[in-house]
Amino acid sequence: MTNNLIVKSNQVVEAGYELTTNEQRLILLGISKIPKEQDINPYFGYEVTAQEFATAYNIHPKTAYRELREASNKLYERSIIIRNEQQTMKLRWASSIIADNPYPTDVFPDEHWKRVVIFFNPQILPYLSNLKANFTQYLQSDISDVSGAYTIRFYELICQYRTIGKREVSIQDLRFILNIGDKYPLFYDFKKRVIEPAIKEINEKTPMQISYEQKKKGKTIVGIVLNFKEKPKKENKAISTVSKRDPNTVDLIAKMTDKQRFSFAKKLSDMPEMSKYSHGTESYEQFAIRIADMLLDPEKRKELAPYLVKAGFNEKPC
Repeated sequence: MTNNLIVKSNQVVEAGYELTTNEQRLILLGISKIPKEQDINPYFGYEVTAQEFATAYNIHPKTAYRELREASNKLYERSIIIRNEQQTMKLRWASSIIADNPYPTDVFPDEHWKRVVIFFNPQILPYLSNLKANFTQYLQSDISDVSGAYTIRFYELICQYRTIGKREVSIQDLRFILNIGDKYPLFYDFKKRVIEPAIKEINEKTPMQISYEQKKKGKTIVGIVLNFKEKPKKENKAISTVSKRDPNTVDLIAKMTDKQRFSFAKKLSDMPEMSKYSHGTESYEQFAIRIADMLLDPEKRKELAPYLVKAGFNEKPC
């Protein structure tokens, strides 16, 4: 549950909207449940229970449903502005939302089973489902401890350029994306209230390390340059599994047949853990082809060995 993959069109990542932290959390859990790489029913609802909400975001179980329900209360009224060179569209996030009614705690003290069901607006679903290119993806668990609404947006902006490690964004565009408008007209206030708290929280609570520089035109600050990279990885279960296997595992991987290479590249492209290697503009098929090419490189094979083992690799031909 906590490793659900979130996939959004880059146009949504760069869209203008304002949501509270819990409203974003609800939407993100809903997005993580949308089937990947397949056509979907635009009138299907995505259920989020209080237990899921609590587990995903480390919220106390006793307050989880209250926070979930409060997030759903105004979500129906929330809109998103998607723009491109030709047009600007203003859409609702949801076409309808269903929430279980609260009961007196002395009658039903346990509310972990209560739920909210979100029906995404059919007009926005093409930006959230069956994406073949120009999308950004990351793990929901990356932002499970994040509490700032702006932090989540900044995190998505850098994930879009994850493989590049650098992103320049104008203050004008940033104000549009965060739906801030003319709030904090002085850059000093904008920096102290928006930019620096988000960067601080990303550094403290996510897998990414980030810093920024101001970009000036004359004496006026017109933008910022974000520099970021992934923090050193901690040992995960997959790596531990490799260490317990035959020490010749990596040697066996070096002897992969072409059939195995392409077969396991497809499996790896579907693994949430591999999202850090993905380019935001490529399709799953393109990602699989690039992984197959990566497996020709001895150093990359060694790096990807834990994931190959987790995907079920052995020395026998497929």
